[in-house]
Amino acid sequence: MGMFSVRIEVTSVTGQTFEEVDAIVDTGSDWSTIPRVILERAGVPVTRQAVSLMADGRQTNSDAGWAKMRLEGQEIYAPVIFGEQGEATLLGATALEGAALGVDANNQRLIPVTLRRY
Repeated sequence: MGMFSVRIEVTSVTGQTFEEVDAIVDTGSDWSTIPRVILERAGVPVTRQAVSLMADGRQTNSDAGWAKMRLEGQEIYAPVIFGEQGEATLLGATALEGAALGVDANNQRLIPVTLRRY
């Protein structure tokens, strides 16, 4: 199985000019982490601080905001963490759920899912 990446585009919630970035699909991350330089260039403002539990057990306090994203032909709005230099670019579960996409790990691709309403 393993990890895989997908190309996504991001901008501010009112933006029309998107920035492209490759992101590791990470269903273990709640929110997506996008490099600060990309989010700032796209005009995404910091709107809050978010406490995150890292894979190594550390807690971090990070800048966060909302971004408009394009992935797999869909345009969604999702919360994002402003990633610092050296941090991985991650496509998190909230963005995947917002786009009604699931993970086909065997074929390393995103697939449409049926939404549940019960």
